[in-house]
Amino acid sequence: MNQENESEIIPILASLLQAAGLASRNEADGLLASLVIQRLSGDGSSRRFFRVMRKNGEKLCLAVAPAGQTEQDFREAKAARMIGSHLHAHGIRVPAQYGWDEESGLLLFEDLGDVKLHDLVEVTRSSSGEIDLQVVRPFYVQAVQELAVMQIRGAMNFDCDWCWDTREYDRPLMLSRESGYFLRAFWQELLGQSIMEGVEEEFEQIATMASEAPSVFFLHRDFQSRNIMLQDGQVCFIDFQGGRMGPLGYDLASLLIDPYTALPLFLQEELLGIYLDALNVLHPMDAGLFRRQYAILALQRNLQIIGAFSFLSRVRGKDFFARFIAPALASLNGRLGEEEFRDLRVLPDLVGRATKLLRHGR
Repeated sequence: MNQENESEIIPILASLLQAAGLASRNEADGLLASLVIQRLSGDGSSRRFFRVMRKNGEKLCLAVAPAGQTEQDFREAKAARMIGSHLHAHGIRVPAQYGWDEESGLLLFEDLGDVKLHDLVEVTRSSSGEIDLQVVRPFYVQAVQELAVMQIRGAMNFDCDWCWDTREYDRPLMLSRESGYFLRAFWQELLGQSIMEGVEEEFEQIATMASEAPSVFFLHRDFQSRNIMLQDGQVCFIDFQGGRMGPLGYDLASLLIDPYTALPLFLQEELLGIYLDALNVLHPMDAGLFRRQYAILALQRNLQIIGAFSFLSRVRGKDFFARFIAPALASLNGRLGEEEFRDLRVLPDLVGRATKLLRHGR
């Protein structure tokens, strides 16, 4: 599939639509004339997204194509196919799949519409920045309850060979893709600073603590408000192609500390309790142990967020992400004040310096 010539998608799409019963043979023969294919943006992803509709506005499906033709691109596409099918078969709220072409990597999903949880939050946000909790809270409650279901059921018969990136969330990933990402993309490349002596040793210490949480559950790894769709009053999860085995607290932290929404701390705490109640029905867990693991995994996630937003804004030119770096850094600074991190010295100093540099437009 040639990224520069997206017309090559058409015959493959036509065949898949016909096989799924979404288009008649006559429509398939003249697809461009009978249907509307709308290109959509994909946030931080380089994959290509297309909405397929009839001319009367009826939505048929969402077509997702790989970013390019590398082996990695096709592995990611296949992961979306296999992991999505697995989750859907286990009753997890993910979009249904209507068709798959293994050669091109083109995948047809149920079209869930355009409303993301983040969109709802922003619509209800007042001029003073406060969220209308009466409107958004029920969806967050749904999200954390369904998250517990996904983590437990999704791990059942999960085949790590489906994973396109790594098979599980582990210490090397933490050091390379999270704390290492933070150092490279944010501290060195965005802020232009040299690595401070001792900070890498502290990241090793944090990763060791985070590794104590068993990686035996399904991990979405990007479980945040822009990957949760709202349809007919229900939440539905997307962008699960990076799924793998991992610890419980990481996805919850991804949602609660999400800088897109900046949930108030009291709501974060309430949702954590609701999540634990839902989890204990499926997998009893010591609350104190979970909270300790959650704090450490939230710190890891916070580092990943800052690294990713720095890269996407500076290298990919996606300015949307730049405005969330400072809130994510403030969240990290607050997290470092917790008991689990009382022995850290260098990282809090680095975060303080970074905050000043950002404030002065470095």
